[in-house]
Amino acid sequence: MADWIEPGTKAPAFTLKDDAGNKVKLADLKGKIVVLYFYPRDDTPGCTKEACNFRDQYSTLKQLGVELFGISTDTAESHVKFREKYSLPFPLLVDEDHAMSEKYGAWREKNMYGKKSMGIQRSTYLIDANGKVAKLWKRVKVDGHDAQVIEAVNQLA
Repeated sequence: MADWIEPGTKAPAFTLKDDAGNKVKLADLKGKIVVLYFYPRDDTPGCTKEACNFRDQYSTLKQLGVELFGISTDTAESHVKFREKYSLPFPLLVDEDHAMSEKYGAWREKNMYGKKSMGIQRSTYLIDANGKVAKLWKRVKVDGHDAQVIEAVNQLA
């Protein structure tokens, strides 16, 4: 289990496919502000609420120059259904082998009703235009998180 990538550190490079099969490389996003939000599962209550909150703030994020990506270990097919069902305007990245989630420290031991298992811990990374982690939210509480992200992006400007 990798540690979190702390603010001030260069964001780990990655190449993942999105739900449409396009390759997304962090290196190609240099010069842009990137928000990566890791979430446990498509179409579950908390994850749906988080995705819809980001959807509702998407035009604000785009105006701020943000490239937003949701990441989970779900399949591309699952991501497509999730995006279509909730009209999500941003790509969902496929991390089925959880390699990227591990690299960023989001793949962690979870304890649900006394049962331990490994999975994605809801977390968000804000990466500045130079490719450095500007802010990290661990154990994200969904309510108000979209506003926290927008506030942090505004502080980068």
